[in-house]
Amino acid sequence: MRTKYLIIGNSAGGIGAAEAIREVDKQGTMVIISDEPYLAYSRPLIAKYLAEEYSLEEMLFRPADFYTQNNITSLLGRRVEYLKLESRIAELSNNENISWEKVLLASGGVPIVPRVKGITKRGVFTFTTIDDAKAIGEFLGNAQKAVVIGGGLIGISATEALIKRGIEVTIVEMKERILNTILDKQASLMAERVLRQAGVEIITDHTVTEICGREIVEGSVLDNNEVISCDLVIVAIGVSLRTELAVDAGIRVNRGVITDRHMSTSNPDVYSCGDAAEAYDFVYGSNSLAPVWPNAYIGGRIAGYNMAGNEAEYPGGTAMNSLNYFGLDITAAGMATLPSGNGYEVITKQKGDVYQKVVLQNNIVVGMIFVKDIEKSGIIFGLMRDSIDVRDFKQSLLADDFGLASLPQTLRQGWLEIPPGAILQEPLPVQGEETFAGE
Repeated sequence: MRTKYLIIGNSAGGIGAAEAIREVDKQGTMVIISDEPYLAYSRPLIAKYLAEEYSLEEMLFRPADFYTQNNITSLLGRRVEYLKLESRIAELSNNENISWEKVLLASGGVPIVPRVKGITKRGVFTFTTIDDAKAIGEFLGNAQKAVVIGGGLIGISATEALIKRGIEVTIVEMKERILNTILDKQASLMAERVLRQAGVEIITDHTVTEICGREIVEGSVLDNNEVISCDLVIVAIGVSLRTELAVDAGIRVNRGVITDRHMSTSNPDVYSCGDAAEAYDFVYGSNSLAPVWPNAYIGGRIAGYNMAGNEAEYPGGTAMNSLNYFGLDITAAGMATLPSGNGYEVITKQKGDVYQKVVLQNNIVVGMIFVKDIEKSGIIFGLMRDSIDVRDFKQSLLADDFGLASLPQTLRQGWLEIPPGAILQEPLPVQGEETFAGE
């Protein structure tokens, strides 16, 4: 098989690239390949699928005829094993070869599974794909108590879905608090309180060292030898980036595949975006990993334009997450967890169960956290995105009446805020649903 454009990955980045290519090149042959057998679906919605709030059809973020309408050959349930750059050939798992002119690596990551005794027992699952959610859902008839290993975004979303299905849940987090990579201590404790009120047990500063039972899960053993009775375990300790195709092909890789502002790699005919790509971060002013859906989609579009010969530059993204767990709205972005000192100025406001924080460096917003009242987060994110000097109005950033009218007139002209909660929205419309960013 020969194709002009080969896209490896059928999620946010891959679809964004395909759409951008078709805006420029209506006729060039295009192949999208994915090792999952499904049409493009919203990964952030797998928790809602497990909670029986969404069907697979409702999770699709493009119509079922998207591929045919855009003259795209979709090879689903297939895997690329090797990329040969000199001959421009991709070798698939079924021994088929695809010859390409431009290729996009948008394959994301796979869940990290620790080397723990008993990890292969029946009743142990990961939680990053629709197949994971399906398998857990089918198993719930045999389960009453679950242990979720990991208190990050994936672990908390799985926990909420299980609670909605009537399962008792214990979270085991190896660090001192949940959501520790995106929230500071105050925000983490507020989130923890909401989870405990919902009936979730939370154990921090410990790890699971063994999953006990004969063939099926019967309990989890902690590093202090405490045994937690359970019949279901979900492993949610992180994701390993799928960079092996790039590494084997000799493409430059650091933590992720290194890209320039055109989303091109060290090989000018190979592009990358999404979770596994290191792309420009406008907060740090350099490349970083920022594995969230908006960044993947926008990065994919920039890659697509350039693949089709229409030069475009990635404006940059940054780490950003918006979530709603157990009714609590939280947005966080940039260097959100930094304390005052070392050149950083921190402005905070707390009133009851509302907490807001803005981190500044040289009077530029470089981080933020909003808990419960997130209405102003869109404006603050816009200031951070555009590197606006806020020295003349920084003391009013968290004022109750702060809004666009609070900004200098010269700034208001031609500058649009990000709508409230916009970080909450993925850029790929899902039927009737706004979802948190995070792939």
